Amino acid sequence: MTGCPARYDADLGYWVVDDPAQVRAVMLDPATFRPDNAVLAHTPLSVKALRVLSGVGFALPPTLANNAGASHRAIRAAVARFFSPARVSAVEPLTRSLLTDRVAAASERLAAGEVVDLVEAIAAEPPALVVLHLLGLSDVPLAELKAWSLDSLELFWGCPDEDRQLELAHSAAEFYGWLRSRTTAARGRSGGADLFSVLVGLGLTDEEVCAVGYFLLIAGQETTTQLISTAFHRRATSVEEVLAEASSVPTWRRVTVSAVAVGDVDLPAGAPVLLGLSGHGGPADLAFGVGIHRCLGAGLARLETRVALECASDLLSAVQLVEEPPMIDLLSFRAPKRLLVTALLTCTDTL
Repeated sequence: MTGCPARYDADLGYWVVDDPAQVRAVMLDPATFRPDNAVLAHTPLSVKALRVLSGVGFALPPTLANNAGASHRAIRAAVARFFSPARVSAVEPLTRSLLTDRVAAASERLAAGEVVDLVEAIAAEPPALVVLHLLGLSDVPLAELKAWSLDSLELFWGCPDEDRQLELAHSAAEFYGWLRSRTTAARGRSGGADLFSVLVGLGLTDEEVCAVGYFLLIAGQETTTQLISTAFHRRATSVEEVLAEASSVPTWRRVTVSAVAVGDVDLPAGAPVLLGLSGHGGPADLAFGVGIHRCLGAGLARLETRVALECASDLLSAVQLVEEPPMIDLLSFRAPKRLLVTALLTCTDTL
């Protein structure tokens, strides 16, 4: 825990709150601490990047994570049905099959003396395939979705320079264009049960449908890939251990509506707040947030990471790292980019 309920970090440009009790209190008070800045770019976008995005009509109106308005409840309820406890429980066999196959293939490669990236070989694809199944989506370009996801996380939560921003903006624009095409297709049919059809049937605008799809298709799988990767790296014995100590989403943002005290620290109106969700002695459940914006995929992420640890247990006990892994190190996302391993006893560093 921190000894101070809130402190200003001039380098980050946020009031940092990482005492678990204060984090919980902030998240349970969305009227004072609004989510308006939850998906804003941490590094202001350049004119060139903005032009690329505006060229495809890129817009992220308030829908889920950034919505404090009246429409939030209906949108959340519609999306939550895809992640009901019964539906999540029902995808465990699919999850286990996908992970078992990938662990077996990785084990064969390791036995043949290969260096294997456990992120790419095991953690990357199953969360995407599972969430697409739950959302009723087919014909999704999987490799592109994974690349779009990582690029968008860097664009909105990283510190890219202008040249890198431009590259990332082109990727985000391509993703958004794909979302628009799926939205248009959904408007041309009726009675569909997939994500886009449900959102169109809710009466949302194209921009609102795309905004929901944009972050749901990222958060619904890439953060779980990162959670599994972190669990593998830490040789975790349980999902709860990883969530409490090193979640793949360690922080989240809020902004104050008016002057307010956090503990005995006074924050001004319009103060950007960065909440520490993991690694500060709080409960594992805090990693998914609390209150009306709690992560809808919490149960799914827990299930997938648990199954991944179960399926890979023997493999993890028989491998060692080739290198200390480079990290995805963004404002609100942290995990190994890759986990290069070999069979045990072929190098000096252990996983």
